[in-house]
Formats: sequence, structure tokens, C-alpha cells
Amino acid sequence: MAIATVAVLFGGRSSEHEISSATAGGVLGAIDRDRYRVIPVGMTRDGVFILEEDDPARFLLNAAKMPEVVDNGTRIIWPMPGGPRELRVQRADGGIDNLGTVDVVLPILHGLHGEDGTIQGFFDILEIPYAGGGILDSAMCMDKHFMKVALEAADISVSPSITVRARAWADDTDSVRSDVDQLGYPVFVKPARAGSSVGVSKAHDASELDEAMRVALAEDTKVLVETAIVGREIEVAVLEGRGDSMPRTSLPGEIVLTTREFYDFEGKYLGGDGADVVCPAELTDDETARIRDVAARAFEAVEGRGLARVDVFLTTGGDVVVNELNTMPGFTPISMYPKCWVASGLSYADLITELIELGRR
Repeated sequence: MAIATVAVLFGGRSSEHEISSATAGGVLGAIDRDRYRVIPVGMTRDGVFILEEDDPARFLLNAAKMPEVVDNGTRIIWPMPGGPRELRVQRADGGIDNLGTVDVVLPILHGLHGEDGTIQGFFDILEIPYAGGGILDSAMCMDKHFMKVALEAADISVSPSITVRARAWADDTDSVRSDVDQLGYPVFVKPARAGSSVGVSKAHDASELDEAMRVALAEDTKVLVETAIVGREIEVAVLEGRGDSMPRTSLPGEIVLTTREFYDFEGKYLGGDGADVVCPAELTDDETARIRDVAARAFEAVEGRGLARVDVFLTTGGDVVVNELNTMPGFTPISMYPKCWVASGLSYADLITELIELGRR
């Protein structure tokens, strides 16, 4: 079998830069080196593409000091469309080296300028195959407002919400407060276009709304205020089907909260107490089948490509309500997405291989 060259792209310009870098540690350590030659490409917080070290240990998930991409003076030179897909690097001393033909890019970027369709459009222009979501599904799922529009059009249940823009909050706060009152407290206040629970707060009553809005608006000028759904937090990992086949869904996992108010950034990535990731979740066969069906339908409703994690609530009445889709979900070895596939019989390394091969096809 011929060895393919994979450019693993990580870091990025969003507030999730460190999570992307930590994901790189897991991917670089697990990717099948007998099958793939790896070119690690880092994107600094300023958006500069550099040649990074191929050293998984450098990007380990560490709560004391999160990993990041630091400008080392190199510059990646991407190939022009229509020509050979040769990746080059300009060294810090000005010399240029040819890194060889790249067969596919594995972008493990989160948030803006990575998970929102922009980098996908960049690679489409360059005519370089890439793994993961495409332009449309990435852009739609990055904006939780439009994601809900698409899901509701496909007759998929979502939590009631209102969309608040910074201008409306500044100019007519009382009107926004009235709209939130009609939703009913408690509510979740979250940036419409951010991920990894960055900027998300739970407002238990009107007295907590100002601070929740301040935190969310620090991340985005567009905020979603959602009714807090009472139910179990269930997540399903989805992979694009091969050819014309249906999307593939994993066994569902569950976020079990003990002392934590909700599954926030610390609980997801820093090993904070009070939130356990359980996969597979303890569900009846009927509940499992319905949740997996909703996940597959949601993936198709947003024209999903590559992968997504579909987060739902299973209410006390047995309804399945979609919270959101993540087109580049947390992908560290301890993240829910790979854990669900491992529980379904697909190892972390084989999952990476499957994503790369989907991208190549």
C-alpha cells in the first residue's frame, strides 16, 4: 500500500486555539504511521501557517499549561490550484524546502476561521482534498441560529430560543429582557458562533442576565438565549456514509452532571470534577434507536460531510430535542466523540484513518 501524505492542521485564530493544539497531540500520537506520512502544520493566533514539530508530547492536554502554536519563523507555502500539490516551507533563514505532494489535509481547527467554512473554502480554492465538514455544513453549524432554522425546517425538535444582537441589547435592553421573560428562566446564554462552551452561562433568573450577556457578547456580537431543557444530555458521534449510504451513528454517550451546573469548558477539557462522560449511555433499545435516528437526520438536514457530534436532550417525557451539532467536535482521546466510536468498536487510530480516507474520496 502506497503511503499517503497528510498535512495535520491545528491551532488557529479562535478562542479554541489551545484545544485544537491539544487535539493535535492526540492525533499525532495515534495516526497510523505505516499508512500516512505526516506534515504537522500549525496556525498561530495571528493566522500564520508554520511548520510545526512532529512531536505529540509537545501538545499534550495539560490544565496547568495548555499547548499552543508559537511562531517559529517558518512559513508554509501552499500549492497553487491547477498545479502539483507540493507543499513547501520557507525556513527562518529564508531557504525554501519542498515537503512533497500532500494528498489530503486533516484540519482539526475549532471555532472561527477553522470550523466555520472559511478554511474549507480556502482548500476548495487551492483544490486540495480535506477531511471533515464542507463549507455549507461548517458555516451553518457554526452559527447556532441558522443551525436551528435548518433543523426546524426538517421537522427536528430544538429548544425554544431567541437571538439577540449586541446592538439590540445596547439600544433596547428592556425589550430583550421582556422576550427572555417570555422564554422563562432558567436560560442558557451562549455566543451564537463559538464552541467548546466558551462564553456560555446559565442565568437562573433576571438578576443574572446582565452578567451572562456580558460574558457571551465578549465572544460574539450575536447571542442565543435558550430555554433550559430538563432532561438527560446525550451525545452521538456521526460519520458520513461511504458513497450514497446513510450517515453512520455511534452508540450514544451521556454527560452525567453531579456537582457541576452544566458541561462547561473546565469539565470538558481540564478534568474538572462534577461531570462524567459515560459511553455507552444507559438507555432502552427504543431510546437508543430514536436518538441515533434523530442524529442521522440532523446530520443530513445541515448537509453534513465528514463528521459531526450531535448533542441532544432526552426529556423526562421521552422527547429527543437537538441542542446543537459540532462539525469539528472535541477530538482529544478523552473527548466524547472518539469515546463513543471506541464504545461502538472503532478505535481512535482507525477513526482518524476513516476521516482521512473520507476526505481523500
